[in-house]
Amino acid sequence: MAQNSLPDEVKTFVVQQLACFETPSDVVKAVKEEFGHEITRQAVEYYDPGKRAGASLSEEYRTLFAATREAFLADTAAIGISHKVVRLRTLARLAEKAERAGNMVLVASLLEQVAKECGDAFTNKRQVENTGKDGAPLMDGGITVTFVRPAPVPDAG
Repeated sequence: MAQNSLPDEVKTFVVQQLACFETPSDVVKAVKEEFGHEITRQAVEYYDPGKRAGASLSEEYRTLFAATREAFLADTAAIGISHKVVRLRTLARLAEKAERAGNMVLVASLLEQVAKECGDAFTNKRQVENTGKDGAPLMDGGITVTFVRPAPVPDAG
């Protein structure tokens, strides 16, 4: 079914799903389940103003996409667990409870998760210092390189 022959409610649904970061494949499945319409991934991409295929999307649907995306992102910010500090506090409570219960395997696993949440704390990355004390260069001056050509070897023959 071509995108022009889709009912407006399906077009609106597609735009809103894409604005909520759903993949075109997932939108195809959702349209089939919700409305019983067959639609291709390429037809879905027509409703994404960020894609080349969506370059000619009407202003009405562009506005709907932008408003839906903004609302979705604002709603996501309201979800407590999406914030690092909330996740860390929850992990701390779980680790304390596991430690009181004597579940050291779980404690170790939770500590690992905390380290991952905090960034490079659980990696084997090494920090290499590129400067000397107080930001000074590691070496004063520079390195002089002299290229020497080997002397020709006399012909032994």
